[in-house]
Amino acid sequence: MNVAEIMEQRNAFSFEVFPPKTDVGMEKLCGEGGVLEKLYTLNPDYISCTYGAGGTNVGKNLEVLKKIKADGKCTPVTHFTCVANTKEGIKDQLQTYLDNGIDHMLALRGDAGSPEGHIACRSLEADISFLKQKQDEGADYIMTQLCWDMDQFRYWMDAIRAAGIWMPVDVGIMPVLDAAATINMALSRNGCVMSRDLCEIISKNWIFPNPFAPNESEESIAAKKASFKEAGIEYTIKLIDEYRVCGINGIHLYALNKYDDVARIVKESGIVDLI
Repeated sequence: MNVAEIMEQRNAFSFEVFPPKTDVGMEKLCGEGGVLEKLYTLNPDYISCTYGAGGTNVGKNLEVLKKIKADGKCTPVTHFTCVANTKEGIKDQLQTYLDNGIDHMLALRGDAGSPEGHIACRSLEADISFLKQKQDEGADYIMTQLCWDMDQFRYWMDAIRAAGIWMPVDVGIMPVLDAAATINMALSRNGCVMSRDLCEIISKNWIFPNPFAPNESEESIAAKKASFKEAGIEYTIKLIDEYRVCGINGIHLYALNKYDDVARIVKESGIVDLI
């Protein structure tokens, strides 16, 4: 049963990992007793693997996916960047994945949906019209970009359904674990609105002069990071609760190549109970 078929029957649950740049990182992710094997114990329907930052590290991407495929515990899904490529190049790369048994593709600028509108799109309305076109061209489910603005997400859900977009919606969620990483993902890459609750967590645990160039004592920084992570995990769990009642079809959790923190989120949010 493919991912879209799973989401037609029940809420799906999945993880995203990224291809490490070093052999040590690959061993930690893919080695015996590594992060992948631990993630399998949470019974995900699928695990996707990105290309790496900026669409790099494609070779390691395939290596990770081949490991997931060989383990046979869940479906491997590759991210696939469609921009800056030729038709022949796309065909050749897709065939390579198919030859290795990887037949689920998350097409960036293809399957991905942006509840706040893609940062490069002229308007939300134009973005939704392009999403409808993706459905017409054969996409069978939507993976959303991260979104912390729940009012906007609910508006977007209503708007895409009104536009005749019936594809299941799999919600991408980045665990809030580190202030600098959270700010970076929101502002430098996606132009995402940060909710008041999230801003309060950042403000209460602000590292001076800023999270990217701190000059506080090591003890103060460590304490604030620990406090932020605890509050961020609680925020992420609450966010999952809010998403669940919006008529979504799946939760896709960015594992960040970690286990302990995401396992806690999965267990305390009750995602496992949905399987």
